Amino acid sequence: MATPEQITAALKNVMDPELGKSIVELGMVRDVAVEGNQVSFTFALTTLACPLRGQMVEQAKAEVAKLGDELELSVNIVEMSDEEKQALLGRQGENEKPLAEQMNDISHVVAVMSGKGGVGKSSVAALLAVALRRQGLRVGVLDADITGPSIPKMFGLKDRPMTSPLGILPVETKTGIKVMSINLLLQSDDQAVIWRGPLISGAIRQFWSEVFWKDLDYLVIDLPPGTSDASLTVMQTLPLSGILMVTSPQDLAGMVVRKAAQMALQLQIPLLGLVENMSYAVCSHCGEQIDVFGPSQAQETALRIGTPLLGRLPLDPKLATLCDGGGIEDYGGEAFADVAERVVTLMPEGKAKPIFE
Repeated sequence: MATPEQITAALKNVMDPELGKSIVELGMVRDVAVEGNQVSFTFALTTLACPLRGQMVEQAKAEVAKLGDELELSVNIVEMSDEEKQALLGRQGENEKPLAEQMNDISHVVAVMSGKGGVGKSSVAALLAVALRRQGLRVGVLDADITGPSIPKMFGLKDRPMTSPLGILPVETKTGIKVMSINLLLQSDDQAVIWRGPLISGAIRQFWSEVFWKDLDYLVIDLPPGTSDASLTVMQTLPLSGILMVTSPQDLAGMVVRKAAQMALQLQIPLLGLVENMSYAVCSHCGEQIDVFGPSQAQETALRIGTPLLGRLPLDPKLATLCDGGGIEDYGGEAFADVAERVVTLMPEGKAKPIFE
């Protein structure tokens, strides 16, 4: 016959998916009792409306069954008191961080930045996330381009984010990349976000502090183009590990990206490198490389801003088609795999700290 101690030990294998810890460790298992083949315990949740409670109860039954097929488990579900919730989740005073930010564990935060629009910055941010995910890393994408969000469409995301006791839950792509974007909160894709700078900055801070990203190896931030309030907010208040700059062959794009690089350098945020997007096209008939937007300026631009050139990406109609259809995760992107490898190699060790905490 199983003992209460054995039952408790078995329940240590049941994890709360939101909090990322064992239900025993979280103090959710109480009053474990065994009478013959009848096993029971009280399951204290932070909210009775927890959408994952059924999943956890089924896991508990499976773990108890491993101790003996004859054992029958009954679970009494209750809700924690306010005092118990505060003891578990921590008190959130006026000057304390939101619960999601306290519970998140994000190792590296990479911002993808360009001087001007139209150079494919968002597609580079999405490709970076996809390449990192293919390495087996835990990856998220924060779409900070509030007035021009395009990340959800590239990944084919339409579901609205759900909420939990800890905060907003990001939407996951088919390969497990976590995404948060203002477009996921709008009534339709065509709805315009007509906000002034302070509101945009506030939304970006909320996406960082009130979204329960949980544990991530990399959070990729798609910045809006230029050196606006939004970019300044990210650089000053988020713990950026580094910035990946994106440009295109035109000299105009190179000039503007140098301005953006100067902003990062003045704020003493590491520049990981430069990517030249739409650098050339390859003729489908003869394989000739065509400089559609003129000769490459990438090496010169990289030298002028003092950062390595990580790669030159082609103008690929297949990528455009996949982005429009929400299938960017199906793109081969061999050329970008090398860029992602170098980003990981050049990443500073340890977690960064924001300029303003």
